[in-house]
Amino acid sequence: MYIQSAQANSSTAEASEQRPHGQLVSRIVVDPPDLQAWREKLFNVDDTIILTNDQFETYFPHIDNVYSHRSTQKYKRKPFISHYWDCRMKGRPPGTPKSDDPSKKKRKRSARERDLCDVKIKITEYFPGATILPGDGDASLSLVSPSVYQTSQQQMFNDGLPRPMDAPVNGERFWTIQRVNGNGGNGKGDGVAGPHKHSLAKSDEIKKSTVQRYIAAQEKEAKKIQKPLPRRMSGAALATAKKHSREHELKLYAACFCPFSQRVWIALEAKGMQYQYCETDPFKRPTQLLEANPRGLVPAIREGDWASGESAIILEYLEDHNQTVPLSPTDPRLKANCRLWIDHINARIVPAFFALARATDFAKQSEYAEKLQNEITALVQAANDRGPYFLGEDLCLVDVHFAPFVLRMSRILRELRNWGDPVPGTRWQQWADALEQNPHVQATTSQKELYIETLDLFLNSRQPHGEYFGS
Repeated sequence: MYIQSAQANSSTAEASEQRPHGQLVSRIVVDPPDLQAWREKLFNVDDTIILTNDQFETYFPHIDNVYSHRSTQKYKRKPFISHYWDCRMKGRPPGTPKSDDPSKKKRKRSARERDLCDVKIKITEYFPGATILPGDGDASLSLVSPSVYQTSQQQMFNDGLPRPMDAPVNGERFWTIQRVNGNGGNGKGDGVAGPHKHSLAKSDEIKKSTVQRYIAAQEKEAKKIQKPLPRRMSGAALATAKKHSREHELKLYAACFCPFSQRVWIALEAKGMQYQYCETDPFKRPTQLLEANPRGLVPAIREGDWASGESAIILEYLEDHNQTVPLSPTDPRLKANCRLWIDHINARIVPAFFALARATDFAKQSEYAEKLQNEITALVQAANDRGPYFLGEDLCLVDVHFAPFVLRMSRILRELRNWGDPVPGTRWQQWADALEQNPHVQATTSQKELYIETLDLFLNSRQPHGEYFGS
């Protein structure tokens, strides 16, 4: 039986829906008190552990390297969500699909024997106002009456750590963690929940925790300031640039790390047009660039004695100039709808992307990530239901405007800003995968390191989109 506040439950459930898959915590506390004791307790999970929301968000990111998220169970009429995590030493089942994206850096992996540990834990997230009462079905919770919460002396774990027994009646969100299946971990092979078959130190050798990865990312960013930023394209983009290096009347002045330049480059490739690619350093403002665009911004194009800047304008020009492979629908209403959502990308998604890219504070990152995800969700809901692209089976200008930022979400934001991948099986994942795998997008994409190491070129600029880049 549960008592809950319906309004609080609804708002919390909506917040949980917007979280990236498997992400439970939205802040980082680098060095909290009694850290090692908490890590040992959350590693062993000898008994059901009850945590305030503050305790869970403080300490779980220090131990999440031990476990791997497997599933989440949501309920229509219960004020909680159940999250199931396996010990990481259990390993992934055979046949787990791997990315075939050639632009992604292949991590060095050492094969590890599977089923080295069978521990599974259940993390239950109780909404604000929920209270555990007799008959809830969890015998391991020794909460027999509300009076146990009202003691003036805070109860303690056996190891001296505080037990948040007053959390439920204070109307706050709280969490429980329990070991639900050790599959014979007690040594008898009888399916009774048992402890880990390895030490916490061994888990730390396998993977770093969220906090450790956060600290490493911050240190990496600090080091980048001390070394020159590489601006050379690589991978498929380098091969495409070489292919189009010969003199041609139609010239594209672009910077390989600029998403707005990549928009125009994708369109040229998609249309199969002949052109000359001119890699340009916009910070040096070379004469050729200033002649094509007096503002000195990339991208810019020149065709004979005519030139233009701004990616949106250039894309419209290319569409009118070459209809061999159209990127806009012929239906006027559908075309107007595409223009509406192109404006949404440029006016809402792009600023949200750069706000998150600039955010170094973990709390701000969570705030900006939610805003960015909300703007993406609105765009996805406007897309064709069947996909995989915005209008359906064929690439259009909406996809072209969006694609460079989708690429950078997985290469920059996921790496440095704790951005979550699209939830598997969703329309958003289908679209993101289609853009990642599109041959024209891949042909204009460098290896991941280029985008990570040139992020400061955007962050140190005065204008929202970068001082030397157009839109």
